[in-house]
Parts: sequence; C-alpha cells; structure tokens
Amino acid sequence: MSTTGNTPDEVLATMRNAVRESEALLESTAGAVGEEAGKLRAKIQKAGDSAKAACHRIEEKALEGARATDKVIRSHPYESIGIAFGVGLLIGVLVTRK
Repeated sequence: MSTTGNTPDEVLATMRNAVRESEALLESTAGAVGEEAGKLRAKIQKAGDSAKAACHRIEEKALEGARATDKVIRSHPYESIGIAFGVGLLIGVLVTRK
C-alpha cells in the first residue's frame, strides 16, 4: 500500500483503504494460529501505521493552511475584517429571506 498521496482526497482514500484492509485482515485472523497469524498481524500493523501516517499528513497540511491564513490576515487586517463583515451580512440576508 502506498501512502504518497499529496492531495487531501488522495490521503483520505489511503486512509479508507487502510481501514478496509485492516477490517478484512482482522476478520481473516479470527481463527488463525501460528506463523500465518503472525504474518497477518504484521500486515494489520502496517495498515495501521499507514493510516497514522496519513492522519499526520492531513494534520500538517491543516497547520500549513492555518499558518498561511494567519499570515494573510495579519498583513491585511482591515481587508479581512471587511470581507468577514460582508460574508456575515450576506449570510444574514440569505437566512432571513423568506
């Protein structure tokens, strides 16, 4: 399984795939004993590690986005306030519209 997804959609697809693989492997190891069970547990561990790595990448991208947003807002505070006010006003008008 590859965990090299760069877009959020690819990362989420990787996570979904890892969860599906883990569930399938857990079902197949219910009655397994011995060397085969050890191999299957190792595969489950690998899938779990893959999901953790994907979560870490999502977290890093979210932090990068938050930092970029913070930088823009700090460099243009009045414009940011104006845009937020305008969006809030538009939402208010649309919500109260009958």
